[in-house]
Amino acid sequence: MEAQQEREIALGLTQGNTAAWHALYDAYARQVWECIARLMGPAQSDVPDVVQETFLAAARSARGYDPERGSLWGWLSGIARRHAALYFRNRQRQERVRIEANRAAGRRHVLRWLENREPAPGAALDSAELAGLVRAALTELPVDYETLLAAKYFEGASIEQIAGAENSTATAIRSKLARARQAFREAFVRNVEG
Repeated sequence: MEAQQEREIALGLTQGNTAAWHALYDAYARQVWECIARLMGPAQSDVPDVVQETFLAAARSARGYDPERGSLWGWLSGIARRHAALYFRNRQRQERVRIEANRAAGRRHVLRWLENREPAPGAALDSAELAGLVRAALTELPVDYETLLAAKYFEGASIEQIAGAENSTATAIRSKLARARQAFREAFVRNVEG
């Protein structure tokens, strides 16, 4: 790409110009695709998803692009490499979670508990494998759900105590807690069943 064209695109990106975004995509889509495909190797079927994530991240940060810090390609390829690395990190985390799930002796009991078919599993929650699954599921939740579940089930706080701390009503906390439990249940089951 010519230096003048790159300067025009860079200026347009910082100004939020849609035409500049299209010009960037047209100029670098193939290079981004090739860069990611090269990095991902045998995981080629997921290349389109990582390319899409790369361009979405670029779109979110385009206004902050600083040509003084490097070329458009340097900026865009850095985003591409970061998203390829995130892909592999997520895959490794999912694999670790799956391995832990296969080893967790108490997982059936916990699943039945989450479905409200049995009382709390007690000692089953003490196993390292199961604790790993619980932590993994909690990390997938929004922070407010994670905080609410920790206060209720790990710290033993009452609904009223939580409502007071959150400057909310007990009814609102019960409702939010129900949504948090459902989100946790879905994340936990997803991780266990892989």
